[in-house]
Amino acid sequence: MASRPRQPEAPRAWQRMLSGRRLDLLEPSPLDVEIEDIAHGLARVARWNGQTHGAHAFSVAQHCVVVEQLMGEFYPDTDPRWRLAALLHDASEYVIGDMISPFKAALGLDYKAFEARLMEAVHVRFGLPAHLPDKVETRIKRADKASAFFEATVLAGFDDGEAAKFFGRPRGLEASTVSALQKLTPQSAEQAGATFMKKFAQLRI
Repeated sequence: MASRPRQPEAPRAWQRMLSGRRLDLLEPSPLDVEIEDIAHGLARVARWNGQTHGAHAFSVAQHCVVVEQLMGEFYPDTDPRWRLAALLHDASEYVIGDMISPFKAALGLDYKAFEARLMEAVHVRFGLPAHLPDKVETRIKRADKASAFFEATVLAGFDDGEAAKFFGRPRGLEASTVSALQKLTPQSAEQAGATFMKKFAQLRI
């Protein structure tokens, strides 16, 4: 009697983190999400596909810290938990990396659904609602675009008009903030990760 052919094993759909957690990528559990893994990963993920000036890549971790700071300046009355949401707004990229917007659009709804599931797990893990209120999402998006404008013009080779077309020209920032962002300098992965963790600790108090 001929033996049955062996069924191929299902492809691995989890990632082992340095914390020891195994994160199921298809059904991520909040219990397997650790902030140290997020900080470590985001500090090593380059914004702009690495096409930035400086000795180091401009990391997603550093970007997230800038976005949280900008949200606080745009909206000083923001509850700390929503500022935490701003800090974590790109947390899914510790697993899936940072894809530039045109590529996300090309991948379509499947990518967005995958990203949404990861973000839901992150939110629940850190005491946030799985789905943020629309008002909070809008505020984070404003801060995100403002950060992108300065990253684009200072680090990624965009001229002012081109960056304004894609991201809008930020309004309502203090002159000192604008001056600081015009000197934006990529941090090392170690520094970016440590800064991210320090901000997280401040917002979780």
